[in-house]
Amino acid sequence: MATYKEIKGTQIEVLASDPSNPVEGQVWYNSTSNVLKGSVLTTAGAWATGGSLNTGRRNMAGAGVSNSSALGFGGDSPPTPGYANTESYNGSSWTEVADLNTARGNAGGNGTQTSALAFGGTPNPAKTVTEQWNGSSWTEVADLNTGRSNLAAAGADNTSALAFGGLGTPPGATTYDLTESWNGSSWTEVNDLNLARTQLMGFGIKTSAIACGGEGDFGPPPQSANTESWNGTNWTEVNNLSFVRIGGGTAGTDNTSGLIFGGFDASPTDYRTNKTELWNGTSWSEQADLTGIGFASQAGAGTASSAISFGGEGPSNQQRTGTEEWTGAGASVTRTFTDS
Repeated sequence: MATYKEIKGTQIEVLASDPSNPVEGQVWYNSTSNVLKGSVLTTAGAWATGGSLNTGRRNMAGAGVSNSSALGFGGDSPPTPGYANTESYNGSSWTEVADLNTARGNAGGNGTQTSALAFGGTPNPAKTVTEQWNGSSWTEVADLNTGRSNLAAAGADNTSALAFGGLGTPPGATTYDLTESWNGSSWTEVNDLNLARTQLMGFGIKTSAIACGGEGDFGPPPQSANTESWNGTNWTEVNNLSFVRIGGGTAGTDNTSGLIFGGFDASPTDYRTNKTELWNGTSWSEQADLTGIGFASQAGAGTASSAISFGGEGPSNQQRTGTEEWTGAGASVTRTFTDS
């Protein structure tokens, strides 16, 4: 029988710890855990359990670039109408960091773990307040032009963002189609969504974004599967979600690549869903479900290949502390080899 060196041209490395960035096909022996390991590519996306939030809550906002680097802020949990808490995730655990200046739930949020933006939200009246995160603290900056909650967001960092849709102040609250663009110092109204809605989901950057789902003054049902793509100037209707839903988590880089998960759907027998859908720039496809029961009003961050879901509310209105990490198909992951 040929040896590994004869096949691969190199011997198996002996390492005290796993390599930080292994390449596909790399094999090593971990001398600390006494196991043989290797790097392989995933053939399908899947969710795995991550570390728990310090404070369980729903209606949080999220920012981050992967399932190992994220920020969660704000939220609510009856009877608390709004939290100022901010937590930072490192791939295994959440750490409490500096609070928002204005406690709120149902806010928009975008950016990274070290450069994020929070805007709008509740408790009512619907807020216009915007805050910038610099990696250590929040600073209040210029307000939204129109106060609203339950809006969607896209943006790369705290200098570049898009806010769209949302709900005004009840009673008689307006469901908005408004879109505003942030340049680092002020908000500017730009072209509206084609469909006014609240509790919609969004991802992307200021010049390339997706808006999907939500509810408004249409129907029945009032929930929508509508998807719109933003090119930096206009919204264009594209292929609908596979499942009607509102209030789910999102992750994505632009209008060609994203992921949505969880939320409320239109079915009376499956009101909180654990379904996941992947956007490829043309259409949505169903992926592996979130584990366990369905959660709605959760937050999300990351990309279509490396995402995170955290917080939310379960079927009995329990406030979720749980976190799930998404690894998409084609990702390099470490596997342990056994004799079996």
